[in-house]
Amino acid sequence: MEYLFAAYTVIWGLLAGYIFTLGKRQKQLEKELALLEEWNSER
Repeated sequence: MEYLFAAYTVIWGLLAGYIFTLGKRQKQLEKELALLEEWNSER
């Protein structure tokens, strides 16, 4: 049973890290999109 708990812990940790990374990427893309929209409106 200890291995099962360890496996679930590792999987949940990896999943949480992946979701955190996706959130950071999304925020960066939103900033970039806002910058591009601002640049486009100035033209």
